[in-house]
Amino acid sequence: MVDETTRIYLPRRLRWPSVWTIGALVIAALVLLPLVSVMWIAAFPSENIWGQLVQTTLPRYLKNSIVLMFSTGILAALIGSGAAWLVVMTRFPGRRILEWALLMPLALPAYIGAYALVDFLEYAGPVQTFLREVFGWQDARAYWFPEIRSMWAAVFVLSLSMYPYVYLLVRAAFREQSANMLEVARALGAGPWGIFLRVALPLARPAIAAGMAIVMMEALNDFGTVDYFAVQTLTTGIFTTWLQAYNAGGAAQIAVVMLGLVLFLAVFEKASRRRRRFHNISARRVPVKPTQLYGAGAVLAMVACILPVLFGFVLPFGVILSHALDNPDYWVDEGLWRAIFNTIVLAGSAAIITILGALFLVYGVRQTKSRLLRILMPVTSIGYAAPGAVLAIGILFPLAAFDTALADTIEAWTGVDIGLLFTGSAAAVVFAYSVRFFAIGLGSVDSALGRVTPSMDMASRSLGRGIGQTLREIHVPLIRGSVLVAATLIFVDGVKELPATLILRPFNFDTLAIRVYSHASLENLGEAAPAAILVTLVGLLPVLLLARSGR
Repeated sequence: MVDETTRIYLPRRLRWPSVWTIGALVIAALVLLPLVSVMWIAAFPSENIWGQLVQTTLPRYLKNSIVLMFSTGILAALIGSGAAWLVVMTRFPGRRILEWALLMPLALPAYIGAYALVDFLEYAGPVQTFLREVFGWQDARAYWFPEIRSMWAAVFVLSLSMYPYVYLLVRAAFREQSANMLEVARALGAGPWGIFLRVALPLARPAIAAGMAIVMMEALNDFGTVDYFAVQTLTTGIFTTWLQAYNAGGAAQIAVVMLGLVLFLAVFEKASRRRRRFHNISARRVPVKPTQLYGAGAVLAMVACILPVLFGFVLPFGVILSHALDNPDYWVDEGLWRAIFNTIVLAGSAAIITILGALFLVYGVRQTKSRLLRILMPVTSIGYAAPGAVLAIGILFPLAAFDTALADTIEAWTGVDIGLLFTGSAAAVVFAYSVRFFAIGLGSVDSALGRVTPSMDMASRSLGRGIGQTLREIHVPLIRGSVLVAATLIFVDGVKELPATLILRPFNFDTLAIRVYSHASLENLGEAAPAAILVTLVGLLPVLLLARSGR
């Protein structure tokens, strides 16, 4: 029997952390593991070829990546900002339909647009065939035609695929502007162009910078488009150095350079917002009243909004659809249905795991008030900015080491060789998706839980409910809508993800994105078309959600 007078109580700082704290720390560590792993491999490679990379291929990779990023960002900003101004500030025929149709290129991955563009404009395509028939040209030496597989074709395709990121943010910025400021500018003699350039555009500059940063990060991450157009970027350099030169250390060093560019873009975006901050000092904001356009002005506005939709979605989707309809046998191909099943399993598993992890992390921070977790939570969002190829390197090597140690331990204990459980299966791909899209789940869950008043937690606890019961019975029903939207977005992004899937997938394991890439890279667009159609249709889900929420 222990004497109460001699009982020793541990100081508060020495007590064991709660399950929520430990679990949240584990989740944060797993999300950050790939980036830490990449840096470690780059710093301590088994075969250091950094000097060789600097003297040979790295300058070309870096130059092409920078040109691609900034060219795509500028062109996407011009298209997105111009379209946003027209649909918010003016009225013209078809405006209501075009306002949401301008989002449709988001549904079509850039690599599918690249395959369609080349098929449409190449020597044997309908455009050049039509020109030869009309003008009687015999071969390519009789006329000049732009080079399709080039840097500028890649910029064109990527810009048309990604301008909706800028369009969404800038449209919201224009809508939030007060008509009072525009009326003052008009009273001072500014015309439509003056109001746009000197008032509305500077006020929307933070949104434009944020949209451009997103576009440039996505352009840096792209692999399918630049690979098809034979543009050597840092992403293609990772694949070449790793899969062809068999040098993981060199690939990791290129990946660190990519992370440096991503960090630069993040700093650029935040600095541009900090330096260009405006406040509406009026107590009453007057909504902007769109100007009605007539005649040639209305036609030009309508055409300006139709062209991005036409070249960014309608034309490439039409090309792919024509191939799909011309080859109906490929719709019943067994490989297509296996790819559909694999895609649903991978993207669905990643969506569920990511949402559960984000929910545990955010709720753990809410309950424990841990300063460390509050610092780590926003850092875990960096995975969304990291390119898929970079995450693949950071995931494969730690998992391979863990797999080997686990297999050796089990074999030593039981004599049974279980093989590689994680790197030998699709688990590594699911892990990559979860890390890459963790920011989507984290942002949605954090925003939704932030709207739930803490008094509900206290009321639930006073009624005898534990922390887990409170989460399950009170919070989850209240945030279900936001969680489902986030899960849908993660699922869609998982369906379209190509670089990480291409590196981490098990042998002979195809998803829809892999099937599109594999067949299209072999110039077999007919067999790639059904999978491309399915990827695009899935990609329309976020567009429909945005259209529905914006009503």
